[in-house]
Amino acid sequence: MAKNLYITTTEAQSGKSLITLGVMELLLQHIPKVGFFRPIVADDKDRDIEMIRSYFKLDFDYELMYGCKGENALDLITSGQQDVLLDQILEKYKILEEQCDFVLCEGTDYRGITSSFEFDINAEIAMMLNCPVLLVINGKGKSSESLYDSIHFSKKIFTKKECLVVATIINRVERDYKEKDVYTIPENAILTSPTVSNVKNILSAEIIYGQEYINRNIESYTIATSQKVLPHLKDKSLVVTTADREDIIFTSALSFLAKEGKNISGIVLSGEQTLSQGALKLLNNIETFRVPILHCQENIYSIISQIQKMYSEITPYDESKVLTSLQIFERYINREDLQKAIEFSKPCSITPKMFEYGLITQARRSKARIVLPEGSEERILKAAEIVHKRDFADLVLLGDPQQIAEKARRLDLNLHDLEIIDPKESPDLEKFAQQYYEIRKHKGISLDASREVVADVNYFGTLLVHNRRADGMVSGSVHTTAQTIRPALQIVGTSEGRSIVSSVFFMCLHNRVLVYGDCAINPNPTAQQLAEIAIDSGLTAQAFGIEPRIAMLSYSTGASGKGIDVEKVAQATQIAQSKNSNLLIEGPIQYDAAVDLEVAKAKLPNSQVAGRATVFVFPDLNTGNNTYKAVQRSTKALAIGPVLQGLNKPINDLSRGCTVNDIVNTIAITAIQAQRSHKS
Repeated sequence: MAKNLYITTTEAQSGKSLITLGVMELLLQHIPKVGFFRPIVADDKDRDIEMIRSYFKLDFDYELMYGCKGENALDLITSGQQDVLLDQILEKYKILEEQCDFVLCEGTDYRGITSSFEFDINAEIAMMLNCPVLLVINGKGKSSESLYDSIHFSKKIFTKKECLVVATIINRVERDYKEKDVYTIPENAILTSPTVSNVKNILSAEIIYGQEYINRNIESYTIATSQKVLPHLKDKSLVVTTADREDIIFTSALSFLAKEGKNISGIVLSGEQTLSQGALKLLNNIETFRVPILHCQENIYSIISQIQKMYSEITPYDESKVLTSLQIFERYINREDLQKAIEFSKPCSITPKMFEYGLITQARRSKARIVLPEGSEERILKAAEIVHKRDFADLVLLGDPQQIAEKARRLDLNLHDLEIIDPKESPDLEKFAQQYYEIRKHKGISLDASREVVADVNYFGTLLVHNRRADGMVSGSVHTTAQTIRPALQIVGTSEGRSIVSSVFFMCLHNRVLVYGDCAINPNPTAQQLAEIAIDSGLTAQAFGIEPRIAMLSYSTGASGKGIDVEKVAQATQIAQSKNSNLLIEGPIQYDAAVDLEVAKAKLPNSQVAGRATVFVFPDLNTGNNTYKAVQRSTKALAIGPVLQGLNKPINDLSRGCTVNDIVNTIAITAIQAQRSHKS
């Protein structure tokens, strides 16, 4: 089994970062702790290290993740001290390797060291680290013959160095090319288009407005000096002008804000003068103006000259390009074949990163259709774009289509292919009202009242699920738990054999994933209900790749304590064990005895659960809710949930404080629940 991999290329601008992102995600789906190492980096903060660290949340210091800085490396090479350079790289690599199960290495960028040295030094480093090699070839403008020569010349060099080339990827390819162990990826306009962030870096410009919008893509340039700017504005254009032309700045802003205006990407102000405080104050009061403004002291023509020579880079926080890269990698690379080529195997344990990426993989196996009632909420729209790009679920947004489209435009989101339904204008409204009336007429509701109820987005979304127009629903980012669950209970109902709906949180700790239930729904469950929660929580854990070892929590372990609360947990344990003998269930048990092997040996020495528990069932909502929040805040754990269980159809509730990532994860979980629902 390989313990490392070296990604290298033969020239600059090969799109190596795309491949690194895709391979890192593939590794993290199967290996608990993956490190990232660059033998030689530029003297400033390396963008690829920062990108991989931030996106994949790698828990390593930056200083551990590179071997030598470019200027020092060049000095050592040109002074004949290459062995010193290699020793320095190896020493730092070994420090990182000790902390990892696998290390992904990325070679040089062909911009720092003299290019004639770079190919050979990458081969030397790969040989020294005993790394299999993944070779990336730049296919831009090359004939099939040229590509063949480049691949086989490179392989010959690596073979001489006794390095194994496990596969070759031709990126930015312009023509068909077929050869064993060679993958091809065509050029992508989003990745080759520079961003405002790239402009900032090449000009060393100052950001004077809109820092958070710095990753907008640029497709064209508009030089605005004496002429009227409005006729020349285009979508995705970068406006270059002087800081004294505030009329041009505000004309560009008005065009961006107008419904039929142009979605410009950014503005660059040239010259020594900067934007006036009055103009800046006005811009800061326009909440929906989401365009970054840069200032560079050079003249306009110098700025344009530098911009035209610029090439696109994926910067650390450019999530749009990162997601596009991962989407392209998944589409064009046979991940199973590449995995076999690298020769790594899947361990028994499951880590948070493996769990999160496993969600996406599992959801993609049979795409479900998920309805999102809160279609106008900014976090929902951002999450929807991520899901759309990762292509693991089909989405339906509820809300005013024009309002959603305008908000997506201002957020620079691509949601063009998503279905949007306005419940109030839907032809299904009358049908749904009649259905709801039949379901609830025994409660005295009228047909007119039913029409008003089903126009609510949560009721309409639930009815889409009820009518199999959607496979599941996710809501709650701006609605209460009751507003999400009430329609589900009234329309969808509980599944057969279930008396209650309960919930679990997937608690993603530093090195493992635990399941907590019920921390969101049932205030004071009976013994019978607690047993039901335990069984459902165990089955939920099992469905998501976590081996269920269920701890029924109490303030007492085994027979050490007495009291009504302890007796309830003991009774619930017996009921759960009798109903499902296939699940490992222990209770009553204290939390320390459930998680700590040493404590478990003293308190419950013969238990198959004590010290090894993965599923924790709390005796009441007060205990469960406070415990999950205490663990989440104290350990900075990712808490995914609440995931609802016991409903006939998968409907899940979000916390109103949820992040975009929380929403993406919940959509994936709901999609997987829908897959299970179809099978049963």
